[in-house]
Formats: sequence, C-alpha cells, structure tokens
Amino acid sequence: MKFLAVLCIIFFTVAFSYANHYGCYNNSPCGAGRICYTSKGSCNCIEISHCLDVTLESTMKSEWDFNGTHYSQYDVQIHNHDLTTDISSIFIGVNPGIAASDFTQIWNARRLENGEFTLAYYQTGIPKNTTSNFGFIKKGFVNPDMAIFAVTY
Repeated sequence: MKFLAVLCIIFFTVAFSYANHYGCYNNSPCGAGRICYTSKGSCNCIEISHCLDVTLESTMKSEWDFNGTHYSQYDVQIHNHDLTTDISSIFIGVNPGIAASDFTQIWNARRLENGEFTLAYYQTGIPKNTTSNFGFIKKGFVNPDMAIFAVTY
C-alpha cells in the first residue's frame, strides 16, 4: 500500500511539473485552432479567435536571392493586451513544412528541439500591456505559418 502511495505521489509530481512547463499537459493539448491558456494556475483550452489577451503578428520585412538560394526576413510581434498580468511563458508553433535547418538566424527568441519558438533565455516574460519582438531569417519559399500553442500568465 505504501508503495502504491509513493508511486502515485511520483506520478502526480511529474505530471504537475510537465503541465506547468507547457501550461497544459503538452505542446498543443487543445488541438488545432485552440490555445492552452493558463492564468492564476487554472488551465483552459480556448479558441484562438476568443483569445483577446495575447496576439501574434508576423511580417515579412524583405526577401532576396543569394547564390541560388532564396532568403526571407521576418519580424514577429507578441502583443500582451492584458492590463493586469505579465506573460511568464509562451510557446509558438511553426508549420512543419519548414525544417530547422531552414532558419539561418534567430534573434530575441529561442527555438526548441521540437521546433517551437519561446522566449529568449534572458527574457523573463512579457510585461502587461506591452509587445515583445523577435525575428528570423529563413531559407526557401515556404511562408512560416505561426500559431500560439500555449501561454501562461
């Protein structure tokens, strides 16, 4: 019986730490078109169109060809519209048609092993009612479709 109790404690500890890392259970637990939204310890799946507290905007700034390879530079803005709470973490997915090697430069963000973007190591969050920017240069003609998978306030 004690073994079962210890096993349950370990299971719930691991599950809780995993849930805290991504906001809810994994990278995109809510499915396509939904955001895993955690605020004050409560996690909910909401439709992207109903998420007014955080928005994502990407803009292609320039494109060029060099030695037969096409390059594009993108700027991305993450808007925290919440007037009272800072964003502590955010995970942004990119369409899987773009390989990790296609990103030649990334600034003000970091790319995780699973291909998602998140805050740079030196950035502790996105303050309330502000915008955070990052950018990248990528090879190829495929446009990076980006979506917020999870956000934690």
